[in-house]
Amino acid sequence: MEGPLFWIGFFAFVILMLTLDLFVFHKKNEVIKVKSALLWSLFWIGLALAFNAVIYVTLGHVKALEFMTGYLIEESLSIDNLFVFIMIFGFFKIEPKYQHNVLFWGIIGAIVFRAIFIFAGVALIHRFAWIMFIFGAFLLYTGIKMVVDRKEADEFNPNENVVIKTFRKFFPVVDDMSQESFFIKKDKKWFATTFFVALLFIEASDLIFAVDSIPAVLSVSKDVFIVYTSNIFAILGLRSLYFAISGIMRYFYYLKYALSGILTFIGAKMIINEFCSEMGYTFNISNVASLSIIVLFLTVSIIASILKKDKTRESVE
Repeated sequence: MEGPLFWIGFFAFVILMLTLDLFVFHKKNEVIKVKSALLWSLFWIGLALAFNAVIYVTLGHVKALEFMTGYLIEESLSIDNLFVFIMIFGFFKIEPKYQHNVLFWGIIGAIVFRAIFIFAGVALIHRFAWIMFIFGAFLLYTGIKMVVDRKEADEFNPNENVVIKTFRKFFPVVDDMSQESFFIKKDKKWFATTFFVALLFIEASDLIFAVDSIPAVLSVSKDVFIVYTSNIFAILGLRSLYFAISGIMRYFYYLKYALSGILTFIGAKMIINEFCSEMGYTFNISNVASLSIIVLFLTVSIIASILKKDKTRESVE
């Protein structure tokens, strides 16, 4: 069991990195180039691997494997968030130079809400073991729905979201982006800006994605520290990943199918493992198998997408 020092050390590290990110590395509003974003993505991935090495040394190889599998699950499922981020910024017409700041504060909210979700999820599992069947069934449903449900980008309208509609009822909103601020004061009255509405929708969408990703990571480990830290490390690198691949997201045609396969597999794993445990069977789908399946799905989807892109280019030429 991880003691308080592990938690204190982790939160101190996160606060330090977020402070450096906002006030040192990205203190000016500027368009983040793909090369820079790729380097930052590698930096965050490197930090996650270094943290995993610390877990291996201090907590053992089992916890390290749980962290690595949970991190990869969260990282892969978070890619789906990037599609939503692209549509949000496009809908609200937020310039690229302002997007990093909005995403930064979105990360802050995610850190808080993920903690609530994870602690609640683990507490429910410890009290009601059968809830694993519900989580598993939900992931199966979500995985299948991801492929079946084909909403077009032009159907995307954040203003129809219940959170946004409720907020607009209680707080005045002004479509003013002349200055980068979440709130502005006009005629002695405070108004929320488009930047804040976009941030609010990002937080709402992250909560929706957390409903999928957190049960998925709980299939790997029920250790709150491992689940939470793997989640946060994936989220910390999400902004850099967004700028790194936002311009080429359209080429990853089969990625959604890979994510669907991952969710479906994890849902089936949760149900099968819990059933075998309840019945006293020794069969168990290991985390090594999960990690291998996840890597396989992602690799095949990326290769297939690249091949499709090349064929499309050849047909055009």
